[in-house]
Amino acid sequence: MWAKALLFLIIGILSSLLIVVELPSVRLVVLLVLAIWSFCRAYYFAFYILERYVDPSYRFSGLFSLIRYLWKQRKKP
Repeated sequence: MWAKALLFLIIGILSSLLIVVELPSVRLVVLLVLAIWSFCRAYYFAFYILERYVDPSYRFSGLFSLIRYLWKQRKKP
């Protein structure tokens, strides 16, 4: 699990660096930081907040797991 997290971190850092090297500007760096920060907050919302309020006993393994769970709950009478 730690190796996977490390690989994601390396991919994110390298991708960000390559974007900044390709188009170096302060505006781009700020926008990139804001985009990364907002996606991190959305991820937090999806897995922490929704897990607590949707069904605390169910452990979601990802966004598709959450969607599948909500779809099954919608079909129940």
